[in-house]
Amino acid sequence: MKIISWNVNGLRANYKKGFLDWFNKEKPDFCCLQEIRARKEDLNEKLFVKDYEFFLNSAVKLGYSGTGIYTKAKPKKAIFDIGLKLFDEQARMLRLDLDDFILINLYIPHGGRAKENLDYKLEAYNSIISYLKKIKNEKVILVGDFNIAHKEIDLARPKGNVNNIMFTNEERRQIDRILDLGFIDTFREFNQKEGQYTWWSNFNNARERNIGWRIDYCFVLNMKIKNAFILDKVMGSDHCPIGIEL
Repeated sequence: MKIISWNVNGLRANYKKGFLDWFNKEKPDFCCLQEIRARKEDLNEKLFVKDYEFFLNSAVKLGYSGTGIYTKAKPKKAIFDIGLKLFDEQARMLRLDLDDFILINLYIPHGGRAKENLDYKLEAYNSIISYLKKIKNEKVILVGDFNIAHKEIDLARPKGNVNNIMFTNEERRQIDRILDLGFIDTFREFNQKEGQYTWWSNFNNARERNIGWRIDYCFVLNMKIKNAFILDKVMGSDHCPIGIEL
C-alpha cells in the first residue's frame, strides 16, 4: 500500500502542469493534497479519477488553503475540523477513519516571513497536539505540510536561518512534541543523508541549486512501514511529493 502527500500549490494550476499524468503513473492507494485553493465545483471533471473517492475540504475564503484526499478504500467516516475556528475555516485538516488506521492530512500555517502569524501557528500546533493525544492508542498516519524544518539536516542553510520562520526553536519544538507522543518521522527511519528536501523558494534558482527545506512529513503511530521516500524530481509545485509504503 502506497500513501503520498503533496502540497500542490493550487490544484487547478498543478493540473495544467501535468498532475494527472503523474497521478495515473504513480497510482497511490491514498494521495493527500494540501493548498488546493479550490472548491469541487471549480475543478476540472477529469480530476475526479475513476476508482478513487475524492474528499475535499475547502476554505471559507475562495482560492485559499484547503486539503484533499484521494482514496481507493472507502472510509468509515470523514472529519473536516479540529476545533480551532480559524484553522477550520481555512480547511487545514482532513481526517479519514479507515478499517485499519486513521489517516490525517494537515496543512499548517506558514507563520509569515516577519513572524506576524507565528502565534497563530503555535496555537494551531497546540490544538493539533491536544487532538493527537486523544487518539494516541490508535494506528495513525499523519501527513502534510508542517512548515517547519526539524533538524539542521533538514535545510540547506541552517546557520543562516536560526531565527527565521520555519526554523525557530519554538517551531522546531513542535515537531519534538509530535515525536514525544510516539510518532515516527518515517523518512529519517530510512534516510539520514543531507540534501533531502521537499520545498524550495522560487527565488535565485533555489531548486536547481538544491537550496531547500524538508518541511513536509509523514509520521506514523503504532505502525510499521516498508519504505519512505521523497519524490524530488516531480515538478508542478514549489513542494515535491513525499510518501510511504506499508
